Amino acid sequence: MELIEKLKTGNRWYVEEGDSAIREMTAQYGQHPYAIIICCSDSRVIPEVIFNAALGDLFVIRVAGNVLDNHQLGSVEYAAAHLHCGLVVMLGHTRCGAVEAAVTGHADGFISYITEDILEAAGEERNPDKACRLNVQHGVKRIKREFAQHPEIGDISVMGAIYDIQSGVVEWV
Repeated sequence: MELIEKLKTGNRWYVEEGDSAIREMTAQYGQHPYAIIICCSDSRVIPEVIFNAALGDLFVIRVAGNVLDNHQLGSVEYAAAHLHCGLVVMLGHTRCGAVEAAVTGHADGFISYITEDILEAAGEERNPDKACRLNVQHGVKRIKREFAQHPEIGDISVMGAIYDIQSGVVEWV
């Protein structure tokens, strides 16, 4: 119960002290994000904070290891075709637990679905930093390949990036 109280307290603060004008505007006029960010679920990787973005600026798709399946691709398609986002960013990060689990072989249960995708991208690479970069590059290539024949998406840019969780710097790859 203590944990739910922490969430309730945070929500009260957000409602009372947060930017109600932006909430009202997006509720009334809809969302108009300029970028789609596919990133890891890691609690240290918060795109709205990393990119100093406001409510409604980013369409964020989060999944451990920033891997792609049809659900994530469907979300990209929705944001690109219906919300007219002009940019997709595949955002990996340093010290990613999913990448480390993949390259060290320490994954079982449902986690293995994630690590199998990462290993497909990493190949024989076992250095976590290099595997992270390969995973991001693999995601960028897959998005470009999957949407190459979708004119409804329009002219969308796809970029890869790595966020350093210690320095806060985003390296574009």
